[in-house]
Amino acid sequence: MNRALRRAWSTRQNRPVHRRCTALAAVAAVSLTLAACGGDGGADQADAARQAAENPQSVTGTVTWWDTSDATNEAPAFRELVARFEQKYPNIDVNYVNVPFDGADDKFKTAAQAGDGAPDVMRADVGWTPTFAALGYLQPLDGTPALKDSDDYLQTPMLSNTYEGKTYGVPEVTDTLGLLYNKEHFAKAGITEPPRTWDDLRTAARKLEQAIPGTTGVFVNADAYFLLPFIYGQGGDVVDMDSQQITIDSPEVTAAIETVRDLTAEGTGATDTSANKYTNMLNGFKAGTTSMIINGPWAVSDVLTGKAFADPENLGVATVPAGPKGQAGPVGGHNLVVYAGSPNLAASYLFVEFINSAESQAYAAAENNTMPTRRSVYERPEIAQNTVISAFRQPLEGAAPRPPAPGAGDLYDIFTPFYERIIGGQVSIADGLRQAQQKAKGAVPGFES
Repeated sequence: MNRALRRAWSTRQNRPVHRRCTALAAVAAVSLTLAACGGDGGADQADAARQAAENPQSVTGTVTWWDTSDATNEAPAFRELVARFEQKYPNIDVNYVNVPFDGADDKFKTAAQAGDGAPDVMRADVGWTPTFAALGYLQPLDGTPALKDSDDYLQTPMLSNTYEGKTYGVPEVTDTLGLLYNKEHFAKAGITEPPRTWDDLRTAARKLEQAIPGTTGVFVNADAYFLLPFIYGQGGDVVDMDSQQITIDSPEVTAAIETVRDLTAEGTGATDTSANKYTNMLNGFKAGTTSMIINGPWAVSDVLTGKAFADPENLGVATVPAGPKGQAGPVGGHNLVVYAGSPNLAASYLFVEFINSAESQAYAAAENNTMPTRRSVYERPEIAQNTVISAFRQPLEGAAPRPPAPGAGDLYDIFTPFYERIIGGQVSIADGLRQAQQKAKGAVPGFES
């Protein structure tokens, strides 16, 4: 089967073509064990790094890449980059697999723990990287081509890739949450500037619903990650790094949820606790039946397909409003990481280097309206003149880094069902937060709950 047919078959099935034999799986398991024991990677890893750096065209093999980007709106750009990589390195095949983001972390951990089925390279959420590294599932990239021109990376996105003095990934894309709004709606309601505080947002939402009958002023996603700007506005977080405590049941989180409740009351806004809450939020905004949402740059390409934004200039982007003690969205994004048990380390290093080069980042950012992680990319004309990327620069500059504690990224999934029940009225704030705090016990090793 030739390369094109093989890639098409793999994509159509949405799963990797299984090329590894049992012996390679055993090698992967041994490599993983060495990594988990905290070794320096061994001679094989050093040889792979040396070969990739000194004689890249001699590298052969197959790189399986789990890409967790949006299959419809973002993945096409990455497929194109894969084709460009294979053209540059004809002796390396890429087995591209688009893996749904939800559940991808558990899928990777299951495969890595079994020593069979894990990809060579993965697009991992910034919150997953320290967790994977602590478990011994990632290959350190220090001294490899994967870290080429690392001083070009923005400091904050790079922070999520280091753990105990080693570098386990490179930041592929960064983001934060911002306030997206419909400029035409604002004009009809006589609103001249985006709201600066949550009180301003409440006032604006009420004006919008009065001026445009049938419109929802603001839609707030009932997801724990989307609660973070409200928590930051109260001066809190879901963990306290200084005291090493999980702080889901803190007064700051309580106050944040009270703000959300107020904003989603009848006559102001709405929320949704169903499994389709994110999609429903996005669809309402695209259709012009919702005036404001909180979302990130990853959603912009999809937003611009909606009839309300047939004119892209109608989309407004601003920093999330401020609470009484702060104003920030969380720093999000994705890193490229290499599996510790990969039998194709040299090829994987070259793949990461290529996909995350300044040229590749500029291409993907321009195609997807996403935020690059390399400083130099922002100076390129196609990025500097991109109005969406420019609009998110200000929210990103004031964004709050996510806690670097292994396991902290799992807290959002743990917390969300309890947050949904609180917002849906099935449980009080106090009881819901207490239950979530108990459920989170042990999720962040070394942290009390």
